[in-house]
Amino acid sequence: MEHIANVKELNQSSARDKAARAVFTASAFFSVVAVAGIVFFIMLESLPAFSEIGVLNFIFGTTWAPTKDFLPVSERFGILPMIVGSLVVTAGATLVGGTMGVFTAVFLAYFCPKRLKAVFNQVINLLAGIPSIVYGYFGLVVLVPLLAEVSPTNSGQGALAGSLILGIMILPTVASIVRNSIESVPEAYFEGALALGCSREQAVFKAVLPAAKSGTVTGVIMGIGRAVGETMAVMMVAGNTPQFIEGPFTSIRTLTVNIVMDMNYAEGLHLQALIATGFVLLVLVLLLNALIAAINRRKKPLDKKTALKPRDGGGQSGAAPVFKSTGALCRGLKYAAVVVACIVALCLVFLIGFVFVKGVGHISFDLLFGESGNDKMTLRPAFVSTGMLIALALVVALPIGVATAVYLAEYSKRGSRAVKTVRLFVDTLASIPSIVFGLFGALVFGGLMGMDYSLLAGGLTLALIILPTIIRATEESILAVPDSLREAGLALGAGKARTIFKVVLPAAMSGIVTSIILSIGRIVGESAALIYTAGAVPYTPSGYLDQGSSFAVMMWMFAGEGMYVDSAYATACILMIFVALLNLLVTLCERKFRKKQGIAK
Repeated sequence: MEHIANVKELNQSSARDKAARAVFTASAFFSVVAVAGIVFFIMLESLPAFSEIGVLNFIFGTTWAPTKDFLPVSERFGILPMIVGSLVVTAGATLVGGTMGVFTAVFLAYFCPKRLKAVFNQVINLLAGIPSIVYGYFGLVVLVPLLAEVSPTNSGQGALAGSLILGIMILPTVASIVRNSIESVPEAYFEGALALGCSREQAVFKAVLPAAKSGTVTGVIMGIGRAVGETMAVMMVAGNTPQFIEGPFTSIRTLTVNIVMDMNYAEGLHLQALIATGFVLLVLVLLLNALIAAINRRKKPLDKKTALKPRDGGGQSGAAPVFKSTGALCRGLKYAAVVVACIVALCLVFLIGFVFVKGVGHISFDLLFGESGNDKMTLRPAFVSTGMLIALALVVALPIGVATAVYLAEYSKRGSRAVKTVRLFVDTLASIPSIVFGLFGALVFGGLMGMDYSLLAGGLTLALIILPTIIRATEESILAVPDSLREAGLALGAGKARTIFKVVLPAAMSGIVTSIILSIGRIVGESAALIYTAGAVPYTPSGYLDQGSSFAVMMWMFAGEGMYVDSAYATACILMIFVALLNLLVTLCERKFRKKQGIAK
């Protein structure tokens, strides 16, 4: 009887393992379905515009005048000025943010004093977490007036303002990725360069940084992806005129801004043309992702055996090593890295200080919790709407994200085609611009599923946006769990599924909590995707089928009205406090996780 009971228990365990594996596998390929669905629906809704206007007329047309009915259709919907505007602003942002990001990464990796390293890491994290609407408003009230002083047109809005704001926004992305790439270079490269007579600066800029070239290029390209897809910040500082650029102060309009500017009143062919604009933007992002994937495929792993491999004739016996007598250029690059890092820190201090000085005095109980309506807007609807959006998005995305991470870390064969496919689509989902998510949510959740403008449509759209964040953070946390814990669970007779749920996931809980905190930060700062899914109203919602406005959307409404400038500053101040608290929580979770890792080892 005991033997029969053991057999039954083994069969039940095997059935549970198979069921768990099926669930994890299905969850893993959800990201593939999501990306395919976004591309399919956006393309499907774009086809009527492409058919009526003509693909070439649409892409290479030079006039955007949807309301001028006296013009032929082929001459009213040209997006070439917006494509050029997007490319110009992105190029400028890359020049500013990409360069400063690389120098900041080098400073953090090699030249930052140990006592200041943690502080500078928090600076980068805070810059990365600040919502784009705050950057845009800061640019509108500070940067644009400063540029107006030197502008020949007496207007500070234009390509230069957009490039500078976007450059600051993409800097944290570039700095984080490049720093990780630099720190992954084997120490033998640095030590070998020193042994050959190089100075510290020469070792960093002549040996380590070239070895991290692929990661540096990837970081810059990911920064470009962020710049191409940005909407709200650019809309507030670029001027938004659909024309070709003639100088740094020319008012221009980007692809993302074109969608936001016209979406409220567009219908018929005009609406279809805006969706087609979104499809062109999506294609640009997919091409950037393909470029990153190609770079990663070409990237060769670095090891000590290949470190500082001698050049032609360098390994001949008796050949005397050749040293350069001066390292002035590398010393100059070092000082440039230090100066750039100081500028980055000062930018953050000035941004936070300005927002707090302007906003903290206007935070009141009435602004936070007073009745809100058309005649008087308060943040009461934002508290309710944001809470409801966070709850719904996490309920949908967290199980799928954790299950996908478990599949990638525990069930799949590392390096297999299935894993590469899932990772590619997860990365693609992470790089899709918010405005494209908003278009997809409006078309599918709001239109096809009949949810209209509602918190339900907004919450489901946000679930897609935060899904890659949860997958990445959870997978890294699971991979860091020592194999000895898994082996101990299996040795005690637990099946694979039971070991995962009882041993692995509890050990990786800090990473899961971190992914939740990061996701909440993304939700609180999101605006572009919510305006056309959840709505933008000053009323408190009573359920998920009502419209609602998050904090970022409310700030956009405050800034747009013109009569609520003080409330906009106060909202920006609240958002900054929230970002700082989230960063503190993430830091505490990471420390706790490292402490657990040390105990486990």
